[in-house]
Amino acid sequence: MKILVIDGQGGHIGHNIVEQLIASPNVCDVIAVGTNSAATAAMMKAGAQQGATGENPVIVASRQVDLIIGPMGIIAANALMGEITPAMALAVSESPAKKILIPMNRCGISVAGVKDLTMKEYTRAAVTMALDFCKEV
Repeated sequence: MKILVIDGQGGHIGHNIVEQLIASPNVCDVIAVGTNSAATAAMMKAGAQQGATGENPVIVASRQVDLIIGPMGIIAANALMGEITPAMALAVSESPAKKILIPMNRCGISVAGVKDLTMKEYTRAAVTMALDFCKEV
């Protein structure tokens, strides 16, 4: 099972996701792609097996993984302070991989129907969903 974790800014969300994923025996390979070097470094520090930075790694990795996890902004091209390019959003949305998106009510994005949880609670829920998917495959 290959899991792609995408994050931007300081990589805090991605760091938490990677840290929780690698603690599970069901996860084979965690690939971290940051929209900037700080985000990539944070996810690598958390234990990702592979890491890269920028648009092209998102495009390439999106074609090669079974699961993609990240903030909702990886689909909404103008989220994360503009760090996600339209090409990145397109690559993720067109990927055949299962996608687990963490809702973010900022950057002009509001998600109807989501609970008002802390980022830690959303991260934990996303990891739980990912681990459940790993067991199914």
